[in-house]
Amino acid sequence: SSADTTAITTGSTVSLADRPFDVFVPSTYDSSTPMPLVVLLHGYGATGAIQEAYFGLQPLAEQRGFLYVHPDGTKDPLGNQFWNATDACCQRLTEDVDDVGYLMALVDDVSSRYSVDPDRIWFLGHSNGGFMSHRLACDRADRVAAIVSLAGATWLDESKCAPSEPVSVLQIHGTEDQTIDYDDGGALFFRGYPGAETTVSSWARKDACTGGLVPVDETLDLEVSLEGAESSVTRTSGCPVGVDVELWTIVGGAHIPGLSPTFTPMVVDWLFAHPKP
Repeated sequence: SSADTTAITTGSTVSLADRPFDVFVPSTYDSSTPMPLVVLLHGYGATGAIQEAYFGLQPLAEQRGFLYVHPDGTKDPLGNQFWNATDACCQRLTEDVDDVGYLMALVDDVSSRYSVDPDRIWFLGHSNGGFMSHRLACDRADRVAAIVSLAGATWLDESKCAPSEPVSVLQIHGTEDQTIDYDDGGALFFRGYPGAETTVSSWARKDACTGGLVPVDETLDLEVSLEGAESSVTRTSGCPVGVDVELWTIVGGAHIPGLSPTFTPMVVDWLFAHPKP
């Protein structure tokens, strides 16, 4: 089903009619039982369909039972689809797109037509979509229960992120990412972004976690072309009950890692473990 309504958000008009999207509804859907909603956000220059082909979430939406949307950003002056997330990625020359408003209007629209569990609204994204997931958690912590960012980052200027309540955050990042630097961060179009550990420690402070990043005695197989379980897990200690801030490091992983068959199921498991506290 496609959106055909125009939604008004505070401060700006967001037209869903101009940017239609499809909702995948699993066969187990029953309007008397609220279902989680997962929104997948594509990387810069990609599309929702390309991102779905990469992550393969739809079979899991059917299997695990969640409503699922993979919308499209708008086109920048170069003709590439993008999300207006942080100053670094990817406002470029177009700063007047209210993607926070659009994506919240999308959530409202899906919630008006289907029974959505308001405590289980989850965003995940790759690269620019990861940046956008962080932006949503900063701006709409009241609605977003948890986010997963693959090769994205939060604001470099921490004052630009002021969540109204804790949000669980999973940052997944390859150490050999040549586009969004894992270690020290960097700059895109002369605007800085933080590295993976800085992104996670920033969220730990926002979420009022009292401890640091602690290695977990667990390795994961996230990358299909790297031998064995190549990825390490670190988790912030002392977070509020029901809130986690984690970093999954793909040792040797690139900006667009070859996802293992277990990658998406593990990400979905993580989301299901993180409803609103």
